[in-house]
Amino acid sequence: LSLSAVAALGIALLPGGAASQQKSLKDQLVGTWILTSWERANPDGSKTHAFGANPKGINVFSADGRFALIYTRGDLPKLASNDRTKATPQEAKVIMDGAIAYYGTYSVDESSKAITLNIERTTFPNQLGRPQKRVINSLTADELKYSNPTATAGGQIQIAMKRAK
Repeated sequence: LSLSAVAALGIALLPGGAASQQKSLKDQLVGTWILTSWERANPDGSKTHAFGANPKGINVFSADGRFALIYTRGDLPKLASNDRTKATPQEAKVIMDGAIAYYGTYSVDESSKAITLNIERTTFPNQLGRPQKRVINSLTADELKYSNPTATAGGQIQIAMKRAK
């Protein structure tokens, strides 16, 4: 066997962690992630948990560069009318304050560890037409932490997710 063939065989036989270190950030990001925490550090130093103490959510990154996201409070109330088109103004406000969903395409800048989201549709139309940057703070096989340094309501948002099993 040639030296390069022996080296290639040796790399192939390494434990999963050593071989996976060669994956790009985008390859590591691909999959389904479950929201575990969402916190905004406001410009005045206070903290906000828009999705409550028990947030629910999912973020999916596909290998072809598409993404979808939905976050909600874990305690959103049911509508009295049982018809989403007949929510009272108070019910509609609680739901609008406690949920966000959007989808589109994404790209990853490996050098700056940044994700750029190009939103095609959203429950908050003010996001349209403005690429959204997310900075990856840490990424392992089972955990993703990223920040939104320019939240639409101000401040910086810290998000933590675990990989769906």
